[in-house]
Amino acid sequence: MDDKETLRVGVAVRRLRRSLGLTLAVVAERSGLSVPFLSQVENERARPSARSLQRVADALNTTVGELYDAADCGRTVDVVRSAPEGEVPGVRPLLRGHHQLHAMEFTGEQDTGREFQHRNDELMYVADGAAEVEAEGRAYRLERGDTLCLSGGVRHRWRAALPGTRILVVAVADHIEAIEETRH
Repeated sequence: MDDKETLRVGVAVRRLRRSLGLTLAVVAERSGLSVPFLSQVENERARPSARSLQRVADALNTTVGELYDAADCGRTVDVVRSAPEGEVPGVRPLLRGHHQLHAMEFTGEQDTGREFQHRNDELMYVADGAAEVEAEGRAYRLERGDTLCLSGGVRHRWRAALPGTRILVVAVADHIEAIEETRH
């Protein structure tokens, strides 16, 4: 394993710590490591030794191997071929594994009747056909080539409006914590 892959384990550490509802101070106390060092590890500015990583894993009730398995590799290149569809007819994931983006392709007459509300931003692109979207009480009709961007937290529902419609939906993954800019 090279340095870049080792550094990326900090992303997995932060993700797990947050999912457990723990602060850096709690993990520091449990591991015997300093808060500034743990912050540097999580932000990929420091590479923990094998011993330090073991202490962090113990503090998070996991193993070093599980942290490496959950780590992001900064140089991932992955081709997803067009042939196989997902488990749901007309729905195909465009990414495999754990990424900062979530991307799906929807083909055919999609209409779940569900309302969605995602934590982070989402982009919908109509590659073919047309879609009808309701967002925050307003109706939008999207034609081939149109794009709709929804901010995180916007309630919405959509359906394909024509047979053969193909829609690409790309969103910032739920495990990513969006940081809002403050405006002065």
